[in-house]
Amino acid sequence: MDLIRNTLRRGVKQKNMKIDPNEITDPEIFKMFLGGVAPRPIAFASTIDKDGNVNLSPFSFYNAFGVNPTTLIFSPSRRGRDNTTKHTLDNVKEVPEVVLNAVNYSMVQQMSLSSTEYPKGVNEFEKSGLTPVKSVKVKPPRVKESPLQFECKVREVIEISGEPGSGNLVVCELLYIHIDDSILDKDGNIHPDKIDLVGRLGGDYYTRTNGSANFIVPKPLSTLGIGVDSLPAEVRNSTVLTGNDLGRLGNAESLPDNDEVKKSLMNPLYRSLAKDETSRHNFAKKLIAENNIKEALKVLLLGV
Repeated sequence: MDLIRNTLRRGVKQKNMKIDPNEITDPEIFKMFLGGVAPRPIAFASTIDKDGNVNLSPFSFYNAFGVNPTTLIFSPSRRGRDNTTKHTLDNVKEVPEVVLNAVNYSMVQQMSLSSTEYPKGVNEFEKSGLTPVKSVKVKPPRVKESPLQFECKVREVIEISGEPGSGNLVVCELLYIHIDDSILDKDGNIHPDKIDLVGRLGGDYYTRTNGSANFIVPKPLSTLGIGVDSLPAEVRNSTVLTGNDLGRLGNAESLPDNDEVKKSLMNPLYRSLAKDETSRHNFAKKLIAENNIKEALKVLLLGV
């Protein structure tokens, strides 16, 4: 990106670089979107034209938008260099049906290969080595290797502007689901490690849902959290605790009462922690990491 690159070359450090999108090129904005609006799920879309030619192509401008009716939207953008449209977009206008296949790690290289801009009529299933499987309610085939496949009808195609690089929202209604039960946990929910989805980042980067990158954030829906503003100033202004730590503490239903805090001072370790703010905050941070929020709050209140 010329504006950002030139700024960095001058050695100018800016924590809050200000950019007017009207002053940079569309490709520069596109790169910023790809790097900053991420990770993005991938719609591996199989479509068919009026002559029966099958097309398979991935799109990372994709997500789910409600369940009544169940709506999925993906966007095959116009090419920025010459304003031409993707075969997928042409196909869904001719035959308003699509299968949106989930992409997991074991098929990511084949998915990437299918994104090659082969001429119209070339079957990307054959080029990528993926296996077409007959669908139940729509004409386009499914990808056998995909652990989750959504058969959809296309309700509407919304062309944003018709200009180079502009989006085309393909609004899909879910008709049928195919799921590999090996990706489910004991409660019948899709487990991120088992499905091992890949997501799109900027440039050549991808991410996956399997492994140490997974973490849990408890939803603040069933209880009313006390909020960070209810924590003592010493805790809010801690140089040890992060914003994430404070968010976890603020999601607690209540602060420990004085009797609980005083009782904890019977523990020699807690008596020593009461005298040293840094040690107290470091110990509380460890408890937070162990999901022991109540005890972390009790430790933090030793110094109040």
